[in-house]
Amino acid sequence: MMHPASHYVACAGREIHYTEWGAQHAETVVAWHGLARTGRDMDELAQHLSARYRVICPDTIGRGLSQWSPDPVNEYRMAFYVQLATALADQLDLDRFHWVGTSMGGAIGTLAAATSLRGRIRRLVLNDNGPKLADAAIERIRSYAGNPPAFERVSELEQFLRTVYKPYGWLSDAQWRRMAETSVRRLPDGRVTPHYDPAMVSQFVHHPRDYELWEAYDSLDIPVLCLRGEHSDLLLPETVEEMRTRGPRAVVVTIPGCGHAPALNVPSQLELIERFLGAG
Repeated sequence: MMHPASHYVACAGREIHYTEWGAQHAETVVAWHGLARTGRDMDELAQHLSARYRVICPDTIGRGLSQWSPDPVNEYRMAFYVQLATALADQLDLDRFHWVGTSMGGAIGTLAAATSLRGRIRRLVLNDNGPKLADAAIERIRSYAGNPPAFERVSELEQFLRTVYKPYGWLSDAQWRRMAETSVRRLPDGRVTPHYDPAMVSQFVHHPRDYELWEAYDSLDIPVLCLRGEHSDLLLPETVEEMRTRGPRAVVVTIPGCGHAPALNVPSQLELIERFLGAG
């Protein structure tokens, strides 16, 4: 397996970490992770696409190796994430590029494509994300993300991740292990916990409408592919039906055997995205 290059860059006054794959290619894909995850979730997708594309996988502020926000209320929110994404695209000289986003990463891509990155995002892949999310699922995610547990051992953290992310579908043992090792930070008392700032869930308290994005979605005039996990409790069937007929009229593909959200780690999912990105 080829290994990515690791980079740090200052965006909007904050240090953002990203991995880069396929640096020799001009055509670029930005692959943005979900709410409580890190850019390393995109390793399989990035490796697959790096035969043709340069792939940039950022850690959102407050996640992974990116800086935690000193101002959680104002910076753990969609508008600031889009500001960071735009600053990152500017610094990397990305004039026209594709965007693949899982969950929160899809929402950031939708809003960015409708605003500060309009005309620069060429194709948009939404992995189990849409302009309206189910309230019950948001509450579920808030409950576990806002109170991350701590464990004595990394192997116990891995078992927790296997449980909470079971809806991702099939992952190999090696992939679960990598998820644990790229999702861990050690606390002052020596225990381990997931690698993000728990304050990032303040978004749901202070910016409760952040994920209501129909206006942004309806304004898009680019090709959109939506992957919906067959059993997703976050992206409901009625929402994807609306996505087919409104705005950019997304192509919707149901991913069997997954809930929220498909892990983008098996050939069928990777090839689906590759075909869509290569179609234009």
